[in-house]
Amino acid sequence: MLFKGVDFWPHGTTYPIMSFRRICIGISWVLAVLSVIMLFTKGLNFGVDFKGGSLFEVQSTTGHMDISALRERLSKLGIGEVQIQGVAQPTDALVRVERRGADDKAQQETVKKVEDALKPDIIIRRTEVVGAAVSDELKRAGMLAVASAIFGILLYIWFRFEWQFGIAAILALLHDTLIVLGAFSLLNMEFGLSEVAAVLTLAGYSINDTVVVFDRIRENLRKYKRLDLTELMDRSINDTLSRTVLTATTTFIAVLALYIFGTQVIRGFAFAMLFGIVIGTWSSIFVASPFLLWIGVKRDWSSTAATGAPTKADAGKA
Repeated sequence: MLFKGVDFWPHGTTYPIMSFRRICIGISWVLAVLSVIMLFTKGLNFGVDFKGGSLFEVQSTTGHMDISALRERLSKLGIGEVQIQGVAQPTDALVRVERRGADDKAQQETVKKVEDALKPDIIIRRTEVVGAAVSDELKRAGMLAVASAIFGILLYIWFRFEWQFGIAAILALLHDTLIVLGAFSLLNMEFGLSEVAAVLTLAGYSINDTVVVFDRIRENLRKYKRLDLTELMDRSINDTLSRTVLTATTTFIAVLALYIFGTQVIRGFAFAMLFGIVIGTWSSIFVASPFLLWIGVKRDWSSTAATGAPTKADAGKA
């Protein structure tokens, strides 16, 4: 055989991960509480999708975009709050204008004023207009989508394993979601529909890692009926550690390429995924299993061990 493959992770690792569970849970609680505080005090910087308004992707035809001059030019129009953000290309910028009035007619007038003010040295490459009714509906739909996904995951884990596993998985998932949202609030990054999609993708990615670890825990519960739960969970996490780390690394590299070379439109999505991959991997290794140990889990998953040998309970029944 010419190519036998390459081992990127050592086999038979025995890292005492559960011995650090109190420190890890403490770090996670601090981050989650800080995220909640940020969300209640500062909130999220909702994008045009959720607030309503107009978004312009503009490009200078004379060279580098002068953000200061552009802001001064648009501030004279009397169209309300204007946010201007530079992008990767020095000739381009994103202009966001807040919603004006309850009807779409006022918003269309704002678009016309901006278009006239930008001529002739700046061209508009893309325009998005979101009305009040649409933005409110999108906000409700986004919140419902996230809540429904978390509830659906809870039901799946509950029926797939046991209620203890379901509660532990949801706690870890809420931990991931809160910290990602807290990061968006702290950095004042725009949160729109693409970021909601990233949170939903992150939920699926994180729970997939957690299910792999939980499945090995359940398997080892059948196999090692007398093994201490802490040691059993250490063994299970180490058994799946190579899969968890390598999957996270390859996914991170792929999303990092999107963040670096992608357009401004998907940069928020890519950031949420990058940060979420790190937090999701952390929770799969250091958070989900300690939660499960804290909640408690039954040991008698089956009447026979994996080897088929009868247990004491079986012998007593005989």
